Amino acid sequence: MASNISDIIEAYLKRLMEESGLDVIEIQRNELAEQFHCVPSQINYVISTRFTTDHGYIVESKRGGGGYIRIRRVKLDKDHLLWDVLRSLGDEVSQSASEALIERLHRDGWLTDREAALISAMLRREVLALGLPYRDRLRAKLLASALQALAAHRKP
Repeated sequence: MASNISDIIEAYLKRLMEESGLDVIEIQRNELAEQFHCVPSQINYVISTRFTTDHGYIVESKRGGGGYIRIRRVKLDKDHLLWDVLRSLGDEVSQSASEALIERLHRDGWLTDREAALISAMLRREVLALGLPYRDRLRAKLLASALQALAAHRKP
């Protein structure tokens, strides 16, 4: 399946971060837009939707002549990550928010490949065949329950 420009830009930025060996990159929005033959607002869209705190990133920007956008990956202590996640869940969680959270927990080493796949599968809207807002409420309860169960059985 062909990727859209947002997916391509996201993958490029993540690859830059991986290749740098650091948890931070600095980019110039206009230069990146030229490189991908898109408008600068497309870069803003990717950064504001794919590099959020829910995804484990902090974004800083400096406007002006030599302006830049700095994207920093935040790695949290594994022991505190789960409790921070559970506190921030709330009563409702959308499918996209749950997928971002599961991806972050997996990337930070809190979930195995298998656990991430299992939790993602059980939280899909096709499985939770309810109307909104009930579906998002059930998803939040299932996600919290699954994470608490995993935490209780986690090896020290």
